[in-house]
Amino acid sequence: MNIYVGNLTYDASENNLRNLFGEHGTVTKVNVITDKMSGKSKGFAFVEMENEKDGQKAIEKLNNYGLQGRNLTVNLARARTERPARNNW
Repeated sequence: MNIYVGNLTYDASENNLRNLFGEHGTVTKVNVITDKMSGKSKGFAFVEMENEKDGQKAIEKLNNYGLQGRNLTVNLARARTERPARNNW
């Protein structure tokens, strides 16, 4: 199950999220989204949980959970839609 995690502090790490979500089930992958140019976090991530039951439990427990002074937004990730290519002049 793929879970969206928003409102992260910019210094939140994959290990922080793996440990937090790991309390609710098996985490298979964590991807903190970063800016391509600066390499800094954009303030959101995706966490993949091994099964739907654990993922749903994590969503219920961690949505609005306080982490490093911010309340997380945690919900089921939506499927990514293809966007048209941009002209980079």
